[in-house]
Amino acid sequence: MAISMVCQAQDGNNHNRRPFHIDSLHPNVHDPVMAKGENGRYYIFSTGMGVGVMSSADLRIWKAEPPVFRQAPQWAVDTVRGYRGHTWAPDIYHHKGLWYLYYSCSTFGKNGSAIGLAVNKTLDPASPDFNWEDKGMVIASHRRIDNFNAIDPNLILDKKGNPYLTFGSFWDGIQLVKLSKKDFKTPVGKPKTIARRVGRKLSLAELNDATAFTIEGGDTIEAGENAIEAPFILRHGKYYYLFVSHDYCCRGERSTYKTVYGRSKKIEGPYVDQQGRSMEHGGGTLLYGPNAEFFGVGHCSVYDIDGQTYFLSHAYEKAQNGQAKLFLRKLSFDNKGWIVIP
Repeated sequence: MAISMVCQAQDGNNHNRRPFHIDSLHPNVHDPVMAKGENGRYYIFSTGMGVGVMSSADLRIWKAEPPVFRQAPQWAVDTVRGYRGHTWAPDIYHHKGLWYLYYSCSTFGKNGSAIGLAVNKTLDPASPDFNWEDKGMVIASHRRIDNFNAIDPNLILDKKGNPYLTFGSFWDGIQLVKLSKKDFKTPVGKPKTIARRVGRKLSLAELNDATAFTIEGGDTIEAGENAIEAPFILRHGKYYYLFVSHDYCCRGERSTYKTVYGRSKKIEGPYVDQQGRSMEHGGGTLLYGPNAEFFGVGHCSVYDIDGQTYFLSHAYEKAQNGQAKLFLRKLSFDNKGWIVIP
């Protein structure tokens, strides 16, 4: 199955949105996650002003839904310098009658960032119970203080029902932190690095000494060379599968995103690839990457829905001059528990 998906980015200071337009068969998207709602519709949440939302009855024809936030959360505007409502890389999870939506507040190439949480009883905008309630900040990172970047959240429950949040982009790589079982929001302990692109732990001094450079528009990038981000953990059978993105997104025809993965019997790892290499030291089995159709494929989410495993991400399509299209595929597993691409 192959489907394509947009959320039009607007000026971060403009909260009076223009009418949202979407190509129902071939929309664009960045950083998609998906859930099947109570009404049987599929909902995709993605990067966009106030968090982009769209829905479908059949995973083929999509329509735009209202964004999660009509106005940027004030706590995030006050906390993250430069954030004005263009919200990145959400995650959606259902637990005991409540939908938990985690979202990223940041500015490009800096680790002055924060992850927030909003909750809702339903994903159906037509329901009288539909109301996104912002719960505020989950975790933040601070420039030149923390060795991680608090973006790209993903919630996963272990076999005992304990919630964990994995997140991270560049700096010292992918983080995992346990959350309070009472509120699914309060960190318990400090984040632990579970995957890096480089083969060793990076010190704060090394991270702070990373060469900064300026891109078009005047943004200063401080992310260093540890090109790994966008974690997602799927619990399937007896393993936890960790998916991450290597290399570079958001460059159109110059994008080089690759999706790799590893697995572990313990949620805290170590995660190893098919060759036995630890993802904490640079390992990762290639799943999807640049090919004849796409410049790059990355920032994925993976689900078991109605007995089928689905992989979705965005992919920079060559036939569309590098536009980011929704990339949706079915996955299966071999008798040893490794992923098979049909």
